[in-house]
Amino acid sequence: MAEYYIYILSNDSRILYSGMTNDLPRRIFEHKNELVEGFSKKYKLKELVYFEMTTNVNSVITREKQLKNWHRDWKINLIESKNPNWLDLSIELGIDAETSSA
Repeated sequence: MAEYYIYILSNDSRILYSGMTNDLPRRIFEHKNELVEGFSKKYKLKELVYFEMTTNVNSVITREKQLKNWHRDWKINLIESKNPNWLDLSIELGIDAETSSA
């Protein structure tokens, strides 16, 4: 069964970016190595501070749209409910910034 992820990235300035993927280790590798053009590269958003997993592609699409429309404070509360110290969760998940495999 396929897995889909909604995730939030941040940096030391706590700028936020939310996205979705079907391969979290690959996508985080891309962000950490600045292979993704756009907002996340411009602001060096490389720390995975929040993620959710589902097996329903429609749910992840709906959730991403929801989070993108949330106020910043709501996103901060969501992050801090699961990750109060704003740790880079990619480290705990064993996602390596130098190789695309976990």
